[in-house]
Amino acid sequence: MEEPKYQIRAQYTASTITVYQAYRPEIGVPAAREGRFPDVWKRDRMTWIKPSFLWMMYRCGWGTKEGQETVLAVEITREGFEWALEHSCLSHYERGLHPDRAAWQRQLKRAPARVQWDPERDLHLQPLPHRALQLGLSGEAAHRYADEWITSITDVTPLARQIHAHVRDGDLDTARRLLPGERPYPAAEGLLRGGVDALDSAAEQTG
Repeated sequence: MEEPKYQIRAQYTASTITVYQAYRPEIGVPAAREGRFPDVWKRDRMTWIKPSFLWMMYRCGWGTKEGQETVLAVEITREGFEWALEHSCLSHYERGLHPDRAAWQRQLKRAPARVQWDPERDLHLQPLPHRALQLGLSGEAAHRYADEWITSITDVTPLARQIHAHVRDGDLDTARRLLPGERPYPAAEGLLRGGVDALDSAAEQTG
């Protein structure tokens, strides 16, 4: 069955959702140990969270890229995640969705979160036709993320290395069984201000 082009897929429970980030060990190791980010983590910078494990692996090279050696699974409240979606703006101008580029820029400047859709990845980290969500948090959203939404932080670098080893060995079935169980996230209609329905509608108008 073909995947919808724009759909949030994630590992989640009734109250939490897991997102991924990768940091240098000086940030990632104490974050996993303490369950919160250390003081060196800057709340005033934009931080990007990814519900897709494989997109995170593409971004950090299975935890081998400099400055991204520690891969974290950050469990946050669904309430917080959905607050960010509700207060988000699409990260790029979309003709047919925004009245004009200036209106989009004003919205982008005000929004504490931004939505970006990038090609999802397979086990070989090759692009797939459907998209994975990245959610950028800044200002109020970044502060809420660090101080209110996080329920746990787990170092999943060993899991990333284990899966990568199976991929290198050609044992894709074992690699696939080890992947986090991601499934479509039940985002309420209209939850994504810069999101799925609007993008699909804009594509229909311009196509």
